[in-house]
Amino acid sequence: MSARLFPLAVGNFAIGTGIFVTAGLLAPISADLAVSPSAAGQLMTVFALAYAVLSPLLAALTARLPRKRLLLLALGVFVLGNVLTAFAATYPLVLVTRVIAAAGAAMFTPTASGVANALTAPERRGRALALVMGGLSVSSAIGVPLGTWLGSAAGWRATLWLVVGLGVVGLVWVAVVVPELRIPASGRLKERFTPLGDRRVLAVLVTQLLAFAAAFTAYTYIGSLFDLPLPAVLWAWGLGGVVGNQLGGRLTDAYGPRKMIMVGLAASTVFMALIPVANLALPIALGWAFLWGALGWLVAPAQQFRTVAAVPDNVPIGLGLLSSAQYLGLFMAGLAGGAALDWYGRTGVIVLATAFGLVTLLFTMATYRETAISSRESAPVR
Repeated sequence: MSARLFPLAVGNFAIGTGIFVTAGLLAPISADLAVSPSAAGQLMTVFALAYAVLSPLLAALTARLPRKRLLLLALGVFVLGNVLTAFAATYPLVLVTRVIAAAGAAMFTPTASGVANALTAPERRGRALALVMGGLSVSSAIGVPLGTWLGSAAGWRATLWLVVGLGVVGLVWVAVVVPELRIPASGRLKERFTPLGDRRVLAVLVTQLLAFAAAFTAYTYIGSLFDLPLPAVLWAWGLGGVVGNQLGGRLTDAYGPRKMIMVGLAASTVFMALIPVANLALPIALGWAFLWGALGWLVAPAQQFRTVAAVPDNVPIGLGLLSSAQYLGLFMAGLAGGAALDWYGRTGVIVLATAFGLVTLLFTMATYRETAISSRESAPVR
């Protein structure tokens, strides 16, 4: 079963590298395109907004496509968008090409999670979702530091070609390994938003939005928050994310999502507040980044598990809405973090990220309901 899921993780690895590496390339991008670092950070913001808006629209348009064909189409569009970004000569053109790349990502990631869910027994669902979404966390451990180094050495456009290559690998692997699969889903756009009428589902989505707004307010502008070697810090954060994502899947299967979500949100908030301490010395920063990544990524598989259980009869739509909420959080982080950086410097970014984290934790504590998980899927697996 894992062999059929690995190509989906590789596709997410390419997408994650393409999204998150922007945080390590703010300086070369701003210099090449003659814009400020906060404006360069908006490349991630535009990508996130396009993803959030396009995800339900494209899901409705492609509902009748076999899942394998949709995965291949999605990666093809993502690769095309990054090729166009690598050739774009001006800042406005780069923004347009990020929308194209986001369209591919918006089709791929929710579909990959839906396929993983369909191919896996309920008692292994947390681990399966963690494996597929692990591509995103592994990208932060390997793809982002590698892309940051490559961008510094050969120019930020060289990093885009790296992303293109990763996307092509994922496309070919999906074509060879992933089985043909149809998952029943409605093509009516209105039905894509029906789960929003359920307060339990809405609570899950708001938690996702706020959690990503908190984490990526700090992450998007991390290059402006540290005076230490950035690739090393990003590598440590990403390595921690890999560990946390995989542990999060297993612990979610064992103890349920509630504990993982609460622990992850609380720890992330504390670690964002400790950024000034982490900046004192590189060994401290590396330990801090690893723990922040590990504890923060506990939340991802637990939130997916929670979503699947909340809408068991409409999994593709539920996961699509979860992805949209996630990228709306990234959009909020890019705008708010950029404004805080321009107005109040690094202190403003740290305070804002920590405040977002605290609000997320309090909101989730107040709204989390065990009834959002069906009894069959909430029982711990020992």
